[in-house]
Amino acid sequence: MIEIGNKLLSTELFKKEFVCNLSACKGACCVEGNAGAPVEPEEAVLLEEIYPKIREYLTEEGRQSIENQGTSIAGIGELETPLNDGKECAYTVFDADGTAKCGIEQAYNDGVVDWKKPMSCHLYPIRIARYPDFEALNYDRWSICSAACTLGEELKVPVYQFLKEPLIRKYGQAFYDELEEVAAHLAKA
Repeated sequence: MIEIGNKLLSTELFKKEFVCNLSACKGACCVEGNAGAPVEPEEAVLLEEIYPKIREYLTEEGRQSIENQGTSIAGIGELETPLNDGKECAYTVFDADGTAKCGIEQAYNDGVVDWKKPMSCHLYPIRIARYPDFEALNYDRWSICSAACTLGEELKVPVYQFLKEPLIRKYGQAFYDELEEVAAHLAKA
């Protein structure tokens, strides 16, 4: 583990390689699993606020799920996005080729909202575990991401570099600069 401020980071964030390969996985992380994406309490408030603006970006099934369950729901120990009939996230939309994408992110890309998507989605495959005095950032392995691991290895892109934008969004540029320093130190070791 590497310590930066009050965060403990798995060394796998520097050693493992990862680049999402949507053409291979078709956005399976929005569809697979047994729960919605984790949502922070402040994100739950944002979801309620922006729902009227993103509503038209979602599928009819997604709108029905959100209107029946809420923009976020209580999960096991945390809030999460609602699911459509126990399957995909209610905010999921599908391209013509069946690739799952985020309706919130589509609205963001169109300039309709200024919030991209839940941090847990943006930071994946990093998962954050919170403790009273620190946060632990860990690399989450999921078989549906095997193509992302293969592509990351081909391109030689470590997890933390692939996630530069969301890491800066979450923790700021100074934190990311420290990650770069740690990576340079690890490369020499």
